[in-house]
Amino acid sequence: MYRDKSVLTVMAIAVLSMICVAQAQWLETTICLQDSMFWPEFLAYNSVNNKIYAGGVFTSSVIVIDGATNQIIARVSTGRSPRAFCYNPTNNKVYCANCHGYSVTVIDGASNQVLATVPTGGFPSAFCYNPTNNNVYCANSEGNAVTVIDGATNQVLATVPTDSSPQALCYNPINNKVYCANSGGNDITVIDGATNQILATMPVGSFPRALCYNPTNNKVYCANFYSDDVTVIDGATDSVLATVLTANGPNALCYNPTNNKVYCANLGNGSVTVIDGATNQVLATVFATSGWTAFCYNLTNNKIYCTYWDGGSVSVIDGATDNVIKTINVGPSPCDLAWNPTQNRVYVGNYYQDSISVLRDSTSGIEEERARQTIRSIYSDPTVIHDVLRLPVIPTHISVYLLDISGRRALRLHSDANDVSRLPPGIYFLKREQEPARKVIIE
Repeated sequence: MYRDKSVLTVMAIAVLSMICVAQAQWLETTICLQDSMFWPEFLAYNSVNNKIYAGGVFTSSVIVIDGATNQIIARVSTGRSPRAFCYNPTNNKVYCANCHGYSVTVIDGASNQVLATVPTGGFPSAFCYNPTNNNVYCANSEGNAVTVIDGATNQVLATVPTDSSPQALCYNPINNKVYCANSGGNDITVIDGATNQILATMPVGSFPRALCYNPTNNKVYCANFYSDDVTVIDGATDSVLATVLTANGPNALCYNPTNNKVYCANLGNGSVTVIDGATNQVLATVFATSGWTAFCYNLTNNKIYCTYWDGGSVSVIDGATDNVIKTINVGPSPCDLAWNPTQNRVYVGNYYQDSISVLRDSTSGIEEERARQTIRSIYSDPTVIHDVLRLPVIPTHISVYLLDISGRRALRLHSDANDVSRLPPGIYFLKREQEPARKVIIE
């Protein structure tokens, strides 16, 4: 990512203007960061306050954007080179990994004030959140360890040694485990979420680079960049279930909870391998331009958004058919995505343009109305009153769940009163299998 942007500086304003005109239906607006050296590389969403956070490795600050107005509302000073984000909905905190500062900045999600600076190991570069124990895990790729931070007190609870160059983290809520992919060791460290002890070290493919979790089948997926495959792991036993061959350079993963599919971006040939979550079989290979770098899943419309670093665009894949339904021109070298479920927007960090593109589905109004009509025929509008979500009679053969914004099952619902007091505040989705999702806000 350390690239010379001088050749693109003169073109930035002209490109920005052309994009806004040509892509008006899908590109709602482009937010100029007014900072020629910000280079937005990482994004995160705050579901409680409806905010988007942007950071870049050549800065020492984080920009905060209002999700309703798309206006920049704050700039928060951090350590050197923010590289990754993590959101804690229980305490409404945002964690920023400062890769050259060897620390994590903890930001209050309501006030945008810095609450603490937590020391870590060398080059902190990846996060995951454990809602069961309210802990945040930070992988230190040069320190060969994972730092465990208490979500309530901001204190370091443990430093868990890993193999060489930990690059990615993933949480398994069913078994309360954290998985750490070690690219230098070609293995995964499995950490107990309750005790922070190492449960296992599992060999995978060459240079494991990305992880994702399938809550439907309790599986963990590991993309192995140099061996061109994905390792599928049983979340209960930590045994390898399958090795799925992909194309050249798998480097990003995304889970589709509506259709139980896993999407793997292959950097080398610009394709996406679609894996069946139940059978581990390849369902399709979706081709586009070269340079897939990041994914984002839209739970409301069952669509997958994919960035093309080389092409300066984002493609939208239909989660049901796996067809590319739209390719949207954004800024030069888009490298990360964040979904705002409140306004149903997708934010794209344009690395070489110092801007953030805001995408909005041109057919979202129609789809939302269809979803509203369909779900009302099954159960009334979901409303939380005094920590209780009430539903009418649900037939026994119908499964209804409350999903969090990442698509993970937070609670199985039943007829009449459902106690949601133990769930962290934020945005959730009422979901029946094969039906569109319906938004629920828990305050």
